Amino acid sequence: MFSMKVNILTIFPDYFKSPFSTSIIKRAIEGAMVEINIVDIRNFATDKHKLTDDRPFGGGPGMVMKVEPIHLALESLYLPKALSANIKTKKSKIILTSAKGKPFDQNIAKNYSKLTELTIICGHYEGVDERVAENLIDEEIRIGDYVLTGGEAAAVVISDAVIRLLPNVLGNQESTLNESHSTPGKLGFAQYTRPRSYNGWEVPEVLLRGNHTKVEDWRGRQIQEKPSD
Repeated sequence: MFSMKVNILTIFPDYFKSPFSTSIIKRAIEGAMVEINIVDIRNFATDKHKLTDDRPFGGGPGMVMKVEPIHLALESLYLPKALSANIKTKKSKIILTSAKGKPFDQNIAKNYSKLTELTIICGHYEGVDERVAENLIDEEIRIGDYVLTGGEAAAVVISDAVIRLLPNVLGNQESTLNESHSTPGKLGFAQYTRPRSYNGWEVPEVLLRGNHTKVEDWRGRQIQEKPSD
């Protein structure tokens, strides 16, 4: 039984072949902990040329992604009545990657990891017809204050951050407890492994003595505040 289903709506489905076929996400898919469903928006274009974009009303440079193919793609996943009324269970969410969206962070990743279904629409070109944001999604999300050529990279980042938080995906769930951003505004402590000495660079002595109280105290003092903007 899958913990979560992730739907990704995109005009470049091949983009996701490599990111989802390696490492932890690959193991999560093979272990039936998550299902990844890549939906090609072009399959829902209604004209003979399968166009998913058009010139913006009012003029201006670039192209804008059309609302119709995105709407039809979403209807293939959700009941049309539920979608049009934006009535979905609290365990399901539809998001749009957008340069004007809410900043993605670890707290959002934790909230998404509690869902049973997450649908990500990959934005492109000069943007997406605003009627998508007004009528078809729960929220717009950006992964940083910069512009990407498309939302596919953002979809991979969001999926990775969320999937690793699902039950049993990581070998040791405690791995997420004290890592960077696990507490808002905090960065994780320094980590070391063997060899004890390398090129004259030494591991702190406190980590070698087996005194767990002193180790925890040292790690607590190592945790840094997130740099301010």
